[in-house]
Amino acid sequence: MINLSVVTICFNNPDDVKQTCASVDMQTVKPFEHLIVNGSTDPAIKEWLENNSQPAYRRWVNVENKGIAGNFNQGIEHSKGSYIHLLNSGDIYSSAEVVENVLSFLQKHLDANWISGNIILYRGGDWVTVGCPFDRNQLYKGMRRVSHPSWFVKREVYDRLGLYKPYSIAMDYDMMCRIKNEPYAYLNFTIAKFDNTGVSSVKYLDSLKQNIQVYESNFGYSLKCRIWQFRQKLLYKILQTSLGEKLFKLKEAMK
Repeated sequence: MINLSVVTICFNNPDDVKQTCASVDMQTVKPFEHLIVNGSTDPAIKEWLENNSQPAYRRWVNVENKGIAGNFNQGIEHSKGSYIHLLNSGDIYSSAEVVENVLSFLQKHLDANWISGNIILYRGGDWVTVGCPFDRNQLYKGMRRVSHPSWFVKREVYDRLGLYKPYSIAMDYDMMCRIKNEPYAYLNFTIAKFDNTGVSSVKYLDSLKQNIQVYESNFGYSLKCRIWQFRQKLLYKILQTSLGEKLFKLKEAMK
């Protein structure tokens, strides 16, 4: 039987938590559980959870903050579902049918140990939907369009391969490198809208630097990875200009 645990980590950001909770609560089919992992030093989130009516499937744990990767791990360890979706505070489901469609897809792909879908991202001054099937031969290019908030992973994968390593940004990319040989399926459906204030967006160049470290720690020195990262840095800098934004919008319009 498929049981879905949605895990939301948070740190001193009550408005983001409320937004994410609302997107879970609007689902036509509810998850088995929605677990809030609260590493906050401020009492606002704890007080909101305790003093406002919450659905039966929502529970929370107040934990010592251990950073993004550490809090992911605490969420996985406290969750009870057979599949786990890490939906960060600030991220929201793209529609009311996400959980329903995901559970239906998982039921048809019981051999898949993880799946991914599409996501809405802020790029080139506009919100765009991106996504593509995972291709392990393209791992040197980083996450590409296989975004972490669109992943649903079997618990037994974490039990067998281990939890997230303590990278400050690229912990999801490292996990993707480690699960590359696991049976996989692609759901061509938009899962979430990504909070563009997250660390991977704000510190994009730092994330590229960590990606090289992650890739080479898993597979050894890679010239093609380093060339690709140089390309990404160049494109990033171009996109920060008004000309870059216009070129990106033109590219999206021509699809």
